Amino acid sequence: MSALRPIRPTANEQPFTKLLDAQPTDGEKEIFDVVSGVLTNAIKVLEDLQQYQGAGDEIRFAISHPNNEEYQEKAWAAVCPLVVRLRNYYEYSIEVARAVKSLLFIICSTDMSAKEHLEIQQATAKQFAEILDFTLRFDDLKMTNPAIQNDFSYYRRTLSRMRMASQESSGDMSLAVNNEMANRMSLFYAQPTPMLQTLSDATTKFVSENKELPIENTTDILSTMTAVCRVMLENKEYHTRFQQGDTVLFVLRVMVGLIILYDHVHPVGAFDRRAAIDVKSCIKVLRDQTPNVEGLLNALRLKVTQREQL
Repeated sequence: MSALRPIRPTANEQPFTKLLDAQPTDGEKEIFDVVSGVLTNAIKVLEDLQQYQGAGDEIRFAISHPNNEEYQEKAWAAVCPLVVRLRNYYEYSIEVARAVKSLLFIICSTDMSAKEHLEIQQATAKQFAEILDFTLRFDDLKMTNPAIQNDFSYYRRTLSRMRMASQESSGDMSLAVNNEMANRMSLFYAQPTPMLQTLSDATTKFVSENKELPIENTTDILSTMTAVCRVMLENKEYHTRFQQGDTVLFVLRVMVGLIILYDHVHPVGAFDRRAAIDVKSCIKVLRDQTPNVEGLLNALRLKVTQREQL
């Protein structure tokens, strides 16, 4: 396994400036169009999640008055449409996982080095970055909204009582999701960062399903993209070219997502001194930023904690 030196763009290179405006080559076009269809819904999912209020009041009344049928019905009526929304997010995570595996297949092939892939297949790299950006934004919203877990837990408890009372097929109380789907969703929402865990699992599965591709192909892409992100943020010349703070946050989120994916698939992880990623420098870049990046730092802290528990 060869060590990868951090990329240092020359004065004439603008890696992320070009990447953000990248157009697909003929070889990328087919997958690009498919993934574009998936990414079209990303903003809608984030906007819907941002507006998620929960059914806290209805649930509290129902729990406080267990024998009041009216409160039970109101809580159920409030929770069911929310659970449908949670099901939609979960199903979208499956689409995102498929998209990631398709993108990795393009940028991890053996015909080019990691740097060549990123120079030639910039549209693919851009979409991969956009998925990571969405992932970190989704998980941040989920982690800061306890109503999601509370609503779903109440739904599952109520569903369990209905099944025990042989009311699952009752015509007057329809199910937002059945028990099988609820079990799958439970595994998803039990994760602190469910979308990132989905991407990590998809990346690991990509490596295991494509044994003809050396694992270094994947880890080199991840570490190279991480290095590019870090340099773009460290270098004041490049940093000032970002016209909006949103672009800085985009690059920060992508960098953190790449570190976590690398840690998930690399044998020694991202936080080992033998890793090709300079995590200490990445953390310094994060802490030096004006935008509030505590959520991103927490994502890294969580990953460190999980690795220490292995």
